[in-house]
Amino acid sequence: MKDKPEDIACNRFNFLKKSIEALPLPEPGKRSTYYDLQSPWLQIRVTSTGTKTFCIFKRVKNGNPERITLGRYPDLTIEQARREAARIAVEISDGKNPADIKRGQKKELTFSELFSDYLERHSRPNKKTWFEDQAQFRLYLEKPLGKKRLSSIDRKSIAHIHSNITKAGYAPTANRVKALLSSIFGWAICEGLCESNPVIGIKSNKENQRDRFLQSDELPRFFKALAEEPNSTIKDYVLISLLTGARRANVLSMRWQDINFERAEWRIEETKNGTPQTVTLSQEATEILLARKTSNQAIFVFPGVGKSGHLEEPKKGWKRILERAGIQNLRIHDLRRTLGSWQAKTGASLAIIGKSLNHKNQNTTAIYARLDLDPVRDSVNKATSAMLTAAGLKPLTKVTKIRGKKIG
Repeated sequence: MKDKPEDIACNRFNFLKKSIEALPLPEPGKRSTYYDLQSPWLQIRVTSTGTKTFCIFKRVKNGNPERITLGRYPDLTIEQARREAARIAVEISDGKNPADIKRGQKKELTFSELFSDYLERHSRPNKKTWFEDQAQFRLYLEKPLGKKRLSSIDRKSIAHIHSNITKAGYAPTANRVKALLSSIFGWAICEGLCESNPVIGIKSNKENQRDRFLQSDELPRFFKALAEEPNSTIKDYVLISLLTGARRANVLSMRWQDINFERAEWRIEETKNGTPQTVTLSQEATEILLARKTSNQAIFVFPGVGKSGHLEEPKKGWKRILERAGIQNLRIHDLRRTLGSWQAKTGASLAIIGKSLNHKNQNTTAIYARLDLDPVRDSVNKATSAMLTAAGLKPLTKVTKIRGKKIG
């Protein structure tokens, strides 16, 4: 219903903070409109619940009146509302209709909508590690960017995210998130969903090669904390990560059909290097897997509730284990380095270590190709026994001790 001239006259006053905050509430279901004496067309509308919203009400080029919402008071101050009203008035004088622009913005994708398209149309079909993209989105991108329209995301907002992750002590992770964002916007440009990539021009962090692995004095505490972990899936995932030295993504998506218990081998059809890998399984690793295999219908060794069907993000469980063990600055990927380090401690050659961890090095690829699994198996078994000995466990003791019973 349009306001009558006499109502407008009664409801027009100079907008001041104390005047606006003293405005009476209308009857339930009703809305009152007030007009600013200083700024033509600027309104503040008050609902029965006390919500106060700044608007502009003005005729546009075609003669039709348009109401354009500016924002809520006090999030938007009186002076900010007046400046915005003046800016929009100029646009209308130039023949533009800001209301049409706002309606167009509502049709524009949010970043969450773009990521959903990227995940389903590009990441899932083409990337073995698509679930890592999903985890990074949930951890680092959904909150700061999820509801934003694509046109409002600029280099500054991306740089802010990269900086915050870096300051939290995760410089390499900040680079991975930056790379994911660049991939998302690059794909969106190809699909005609946006016109520019706001990631371009943001410098990556310098990454120092990590040399962190579990030390001898840390192993007893680590295995004790692991035995106390209430989530058996997390517990076994960590153990298999340590005892195989396989990459995080491969262990997460480990399938029963790829495990041959007779040969004590796990076949990974495609690794990060783009090549297949046969992972030798120690006695301890084999016993852990046999204890987990309770059904022939299961697909994944470490099932999860997400769309992938397998465990996707063990971050919380990993944090619990480290806190109980009193161990700092250890990442899940460091378990892979731990096996390699203990192989070196027990006399394995670099070629053996490279073969067991599926390292791709042009200078030694030919040597790796000529190695069979027997020396690799011996090396992994020696390293496993050495780690368990350092942890206070007998090398050939039953793995049920590792998996949860009291360590003597």
